[in-house]
Amino acid sequence: MKFLITALAACGLAGGCCCGKLDYANLEWSHDAFDSGVWTKDASGVMTASKDAAIWSESEHENFVLDFEYKLDPGANSGVIIYASDTKNWIPGSVEIQLLDDNAPKWKKDAPFLKNSSLYGHLAPSAAPAKPAGEWNHMTVFANGKSVKVFLNGVKTIDADLSRWTSAKKNPDGSDIPPWLSVPWAEVPTKGRIGFQGMHGGAKPYFRSVRIARAK
Repeated sequence: MKFLITALAACGLAGGCCCGKLDYANLEWSHDAFDSGVWTKDASGVMTASKDAAIWSESEHENFVLDFEYKLDPGANSGVIIYASDTKNWIPGSVEIQLLDDNAPKWKKDAPFLKNSSLYGHLAPSAAPAKPAGEWNHMTVFANGKSVKVFLNGVKTIDADLSRWTSAKKNPDGSDIPPWLSVPWAEVPTKGRIGFQGMHGGAKPYFRSVRIARAK
């Protein structure tokens, strides 16, 4: 129930991305990551990874609301990936919401657009409401065409129009886009698979209660 209440509250703040009751369903995952043993799910439904390999949804999604909880071990660096049309080479042509232990010494000097709940390499979060490493956070991602909004622990951190990113080298604010992100977001299809990045930073991320609904 708390997911529905929080998501509906965020939806109202998101400025018309949906209305009314959201019809959530559990997100279905491809079995490949579990079969390989990299990703595991315990009896309580908590998912984690032992290596730097993403897990992908079974099918593609567009115009959706993604709602879940996550926590990070100290120093962890992970992410939520949306609009991935090529899961083998997903980094250039998708959108990643960064999940990072901002308090870890190795990440403290990172640019704002690399911090937790940023749109990685493109847009810094407007607030930093993440809980410390080891505590559960609640995130809701509204992806409706080129509009992407992110709420973390009930606070809106991202409100982006991807059509503004017409360059692969410069963000709209003039900052440099990391060179490995070589596809302008204005050209990224807004339908694709959803993924969670694995143990990228040498420390584990954890996910639970992953749900999805159609944006209204």
